[in-house]
Amino acid sequence: MSSEQLDAADFCEPAYGARSLGDVVPAAARALGTPVGVTPSALELPSAPAYVVFLIDGLGARLLERHAHVAPYLSSLLATSTPATAGVPSTTSTSLTSLGTGLPPGSHGLVGFTTRIPGTSELHNALLWDGNVDPTEWQPHTTTFSTLQASGVRVTVVNKREFNGSGLTVAAHRGADYVGVDRVGERIAAVVAASTPRAGQATLTYVYDGDLDWTGHRWGVASSPWLQQLAMIDHEAEQLREALPSDRRLLVIADHGMVDVGKDDRVDIATHDDLRAGIALVGGEARFRHLYCTGGAVPDVVSTWREVLGERAEVLTRAEAIGRGWFGPVDPTVLPRIGDVVVASRGEFAVLSSEGFPYEAQLIGMHGSLTPDEMLIPILVD
Repeated sequence: MSSEQLDAADFCEPAYGARSLGDVVPAAARALGTPVGVTPSALELPSAPAYVVFLIDGLGARLLERHAHVAPYLSSLLATSTPATAGVPSTTSTSLTSLGTGLPPGSHGLVGFTTRIPGTSELHNALLWDGNVDPTEWQPHTTTFSTLQASGVRVTVVNKREFNGSGLTVAAHRGADYVGVDRVGERIAAVVAASTPRAGQATLTYVYDGDLDWTGHRWGVASSPWLQQLAMIDHEAEQLREALPSDRRLLVIADHGMVDVGKDDRVDIATHDDLRAGIALVGGEARFRHLYCTGGAVPDVVSTWREVLGERAEVLTRAEAIGRGWFGPVDPTVLPRIGDVVVASRGEFAVLSSEGFPYEAQLIGMHGSLTPDEMLIPILVD
């Protein structure tokens, strides 16, 4: 079934343990013949001595289907693929950590772009990373990259030099060798070198490109700049495939999709006194808000937000969201990082917080919620 057959008004629930982003590396490990320390899932990949996992930030499955003519190489792989899902929220820090750990967000603990540091009134930004937060304590689980490296697979991360040693890299991808690159040419060359098996040693190489996501945020996914960037990414992926020997598998995935949010589809908490009542701290992002409430205010906050937002968003208590399985099993240490109330936008709606996140007003493309455009990600094998 094409992902376009899903109703955009519906939510796409995460398929943890079956066909989600957290199942990618375990599936690749089995395909490499080294299923050490990984949990079985429904995701199956063809066997090979080397896998290159190319993650294109922001390339949702529905976006690729919709603009197939712009990306002829990537879209040519759609016929033999079935989309998987991101986790909740559908945001980069959460997704990259699920990829690197094989765990759902409620287990690895990166449950949003910004979340409360338990016991404080401060937010932790999982992309920029608070220097006072130890990434090995915030995310204490062994990564699948570490497990595979220890089992004899050579695991390499190829990414920008500035990300080497960052909090998110340590939390999500520690245990792998790191190769810093900043240009497409050196990125492809580094991937080819890293993925070369040595003396029969299997290899797993992870490579990341964030330019499409940046362009979507700035210009929107219906814009000419975004379409031009998609064409460039398609060419990069094809070049990478051509540079790799035929026995190495290229697996193209994404961390989430994106929707464009118009000026009339936004509500700013700062301009609504009723939405501010009972709120001590606002986290998350515009498409998926974590609301941390003052003592005893949760019922009133839920009631007010449901009344004001209506069908434009799903407003749930923490317990309700966990009960729906949005975060997967939730570790007790992760529980207070999730908002007392969570707000997931439907359609092309967003809840801005101009006081805490003034830059949000400048964004056109956004993500974080559970619509098919945001949740469904491609799993393309060549």
